[in-house]
Amino acid sequence: MIKEMLPSDSDSILKVVNDAAQVYKGIIPEDRWKEPYMSPEELRTEIESGVRFYGWTEDRTLLGLMGIQQVEDTTLIRHSYVLTQQQRRGIGGRLLEHLKGLAKTSEILVGTWETAIWAIRFYEKHGFILVPRQEGQMLLRRYWNIPDRQIETSVVLRVRTKPQTQAFSVSPLALSYAKRDERAQRRLVSSIV
Repeated sequence: MIKEMLPSDSDSILKVVNDAAQVYKGIIPEDRWKEPYMSPEELRTEIESGVRFYGWTEDRTLLGLMGIQQVEDTTLIRHSYVLTQQQRRGIGGRLLEHLKGLAKTSEILVGTWETAIWAIRFYEKHGFILVPRQEGQMLLRRYWNIPDRQIETSVVLRVRTKPQTQAFSVSPLALSYAKRDERAQRRLVSSIV
């Protein structure tokens, strides 16, 4: 079951993050690895900056979590983790689809370590497309509050959530004619479509 996490769930959130993040050890740059991977202070900072966490629970136990954060005109997926022993059960995919449904912007971005190939493949499986490196670094600087070293070693993936509509304009004269007669209305509609 998916539920929004509360600040009182901090211990459970940290347990999942710090268990699942062990996979990064030896994969991400050594200077970016630390234990615990996320501290209570870091979690508090993320929540205060607007990250809303959602978790997958079974029998009142948190098995996986994912955060969502709206920043300016885009939505970020943040901190996607599933307990090591619970991975490959579809928990991450269900959380991601749930958060995609909550997005109120026309695009969703996710950043991950460039060496975390499994994470990149996971997001691609769910419709995300890898952004070119230069654009990704620009997006990381704009929407994330992370150190330069992390920007240098990360990638961004994007998914569009709402169809981009093509703008069109109708001249006032054409509109006035269309208001007067049915044939002009049909011609106007067919020229737009």
